[in-house]
Amino acid sequence: MRAAFYTLGCKVNQYETQILQQHFAREGYEIVDFEEEADVYVVNSCTVTATGDKKSRKALRACLRRNPGAVGVLTGCFPQAFPEEATAFLEAKVVAGARDRNKLLRLVEHALRTGERVVDIPPHERGEAFEEMQAERFLERTRAFVKIEDGCENWCSYCIIPKARGPIRSKPLDSLGQELASLAQAGYREAVLTGINLSSYGKDLGLRLADAVEAACAVEGLARVRLSSLEPELLTEEDIARLANCEKLCPQFHLALQSGCDETLRRMNRHYDRAEYARIVASLRARFPGASFTTDMMVGFPGETEEEFARSLAFAEEIGFAKVHVFAYSPRPGTRAAALPEQVSAAEKSRRSAALAAACQATRARFLAAQVGSLSRVLFETHSEPQGWFGYTENYTPVYVASGKPLAGQVHAVRITSASEDFCLGELVSSH
Repeated sequence: MRAAFYTLGCKVNQYETQILQQHFAREGYEIVDFEEEADVYVVNSCTVTATGDKKSRKALRACLRRNPGAVGVLTGCFPQAFPEEATAFLEAKVVAGARDRNKLLRLVEHALRTGERVVDIPPHERGEAFEEMQAERFLERTRAFVKIEDGCENWCSYCIIPKARGPIRSKPLDSLGQELASLAQAGYREAVLTGINLSSYGKDLGLRLADAVEAACAVEGLARVRLSSLEPELLTEEDIARLANCEKLCPQFHLALQSGCDETLRRMNRHYDRAEYARIVASLRARFPGASFTTDMMVGFPGETEEEFARSLAFAEEIGFAKVHVFAYSPRPGTRAAALPEQVSAAEKSRRSAALAAACQATRARFLAAQVGSLSRVLFETHSEPQGWFGYTENYTPVYVASGKPLAGQVHAVRITSASEDFCLGELVSSH
């Protein structure tokens, strides 16, 4: 039997797809590319936007046209947030939500054995436990993404994810240590801790995110620990001080911003303002010299005036982000923002996206130029011509180094010699 998987959305979804592939492989399934012929096609969906829902349905339809006798599986956030709509997608022989990932294989086996259609979408419940998962490998050879938190309770006005992912649940520290130790033994040099609302880690266990970072940094064999996206207002001064004492923690922080305008942030139901965000960045910079900051920014949120957009753009320039993911607001049915008045036109959102992207590309170029002359440790990943070996520094500066030696999976000291708009060049100094 052959099984193929297709993932939309975030690193948490990608981690969970990896777990599902492990489950199927253990039962004797051959895991093949989604474009190949298979007996089972699994689409792990994202429902951040309505477009994501359409992509999930389109992907499943395409593979079932290629092999009409296969079992199509629609799972993940889309069915969890919109169970009736997902159930009505009759092309899917199995429909399952974002809970009970460990159960999916049994549902597929039932459909294969009986020919019956299976719909299993248990709702989220207050007090539900973190679902234990242990990853064994990833497509990347040097970096492991490990889910340590699930759920979100922020209820931003534009976001459906709290409905899709439920309450906050956290991976116990002993389980985290075991998973990371196993991955380190398998050769992974860097672990990226990820979650739906990573900053909320430990809320259900009486712990803080710093507890998870300290546990990860204590694992022998890991050279680095990195954090994925963070909600800034949940980082206290005590948290930052504890993180600064973790020598393996990479000084790169993806602090979700969304907008640099206080009025827009209030309409979004974000839980910080410009002043608090700037204070947290300043505190992190003081504790982590040379730190980089990346973020996501939205344009065209309902009611965003030209003056509000200008304030948001100016704030991005003030912070000096190393990289920004710029995207235009799109109404997500089922959220409060979808019903707000003063929706911004598509043409205006496009114009603002281009203006903000250009400004943020300039801040990125300045950040990369500032790295020239510095000495950093680079974890090398891949090789390409003509640039050479590629990897990232601790602060996530992308670097190419020319070397005839095989460097994949190794950490070396590199002197940054020049910078372009999107990466740096360096020369090898010594290995660590």
